[in-house]
Amino acid sequence: MEDIFSKVFDPVDFQRKGHALIDLLSEHITSVVNGKVKAIPWESPEKQLEFWKRDLNERQVTDPTCLFKNVMDRSVKLHSPKYFGHQTSVPAFDAVLAGLVSELLNNGMGVYEMGMAGNAIEKVVIDLVAHKMGFSNQAAGFITSGGSLGNLTALLAARAASSKVWTNGSRPEQDLAIMVSEQAHYSVYRAAKIIGLGEQGIIKVPVDDNHKIRCDLLEQIYSKQADAGVKVFCMIACAASTAIGAYDDIETIAKFCDRHDIWLHTDGAHGAAVVFSQKYKELVKGIEQSDSVLLDFHKMMMTPSLSTSLIFRSKESAMHTFSQQAHYLWNDQQADEWYNSGKRTFECTKAMSSLKIYTLLKMHGLELFSSYVEKTYALAREFAIFLNFENDFEIAHTPESNVLCFRYKKGNDLNQINNYIRQALLEDGEFYIVQTTLNENVYLRISLMNPLTEMSHLRGLVQKIRELANLR
Repeated sequence: MEDIFSKVFDPVDFQRKGHALIDLLSEHITSVVNGKVKAIPWESPEKQLEFWKRDLNERQVTDPTCLFKNVMDRSVKLHSPKYFGHQTSVPAFDAVLAGLVSELLNNGMGVYEMGMAGNAIEKVVIDLVAHKMGFSNQAAGFITSGGSLGNLTALLAARAASSKVWTNGSRPEQDLAIMVSEQAHYSVYRAAKIIGLGEQGIIKVPVDDNHKIRCDLLEQIYSKQADAGVKVFCMIACAASTAIGAYDDIETIAKFCDRHDIWLHTDGAHGAAVVFSQKYKELVKGIEQSDSVLLDFHKMMMTPSLSTSLIFRSKESAMHTFSQQAHYLWNDQQADEWYNSGKRTFECTKAMSSLKIYTLLKMHGLELFSSYVEKTYALAREFAIFLNFENDFEIAHTPESNVLCFRYKKGNDLNQINNYIRQALLEDGEFYIVQTTLNENVYLRISLMNPLTEMSHLRGLVQKIRELANLR
């Protein structure tokens, strides 16, 4: 009987299957880009679950090609020019290949001896991003698995800089709190609760008509908290907000934080990529005054999920957030060893995701990212202007980024009709968009993540919406 492991680890068989998979992926992408398949093959959760249960119970296969094709056919097509859905990157093919290499090598990066190439590559990438953000050579950081984990790490670093909770436990000298935009991403609120702040420790700052933090209220809100014995240790700015892609006034917020010795964290998961664009980098003016900045490579930098950079203005903040002993990994926790990433992150056996962004930099240079930002941001503005001349549509805001909220405005109950349109679009599948609620009004929401999307596709979306509305 043939040894099962000789089959599982047969390099010749791997080569054959790999070639077949690349051929299948190429055919899939060609069909998707040419519009021969729908952006989303909608199916109810129950039917999807039933299919995969039945599939697993069927006979085993010796070739995974059919399995992979089923997965592709039943998944959202991000490479479709008609995908305007969530803020998830349309991954560049070279980054996908880099992901295959990193997954095959499977080198964890907690300690240098396990992730030699990975730790060095990560430092090169982080230093480059920090430089583009305007930080000095005293900045440091790392790549982690997603914005939620990055925001949590930033809050822990901010708390460590202002209290001794990390060493003394949850008995701070006084009540701690953070100030955040009411438009902040839900991961920020979740992170605040994870570190024990609770609802009372999350001070929401109202936004103006452009959905930006009202900087004129910061002093008043801070004073009220201080009078109540609450220590605000962190302020979070959005660059850009998830709902509509608005950029807070980072420069003004930074001055407020400096006056009161408050840690400033800029959540730039989506929008901090504008630092690569001469045209749009003014949107994050003052970002270099942040104590920490988050940037998702898997949003606006065309890498597969998950890959998030967290940059600290100070190396000490990056190194000492998770100060503890682990003698089986390293001899001195306090030593400034950039090559042992486990000292700085939750993760020890983390993936070598830095290779994906490094590959794009090595092959295409910084121009790739500036071109991507500028094309998608400009397209959102062009579409907003187009909608302004359509009598049956209205926009919720003038877009600052590649996110735009708008709604169909014919009918008596606009919330009901726009809810219907979104669901009808989902079930139709040709286009994929999402929705959001602003001031109790339902809006259709698009994120222009695909650089292959053109105005012709967006005009097609408008026509499809009209057709579906007329069928109601």
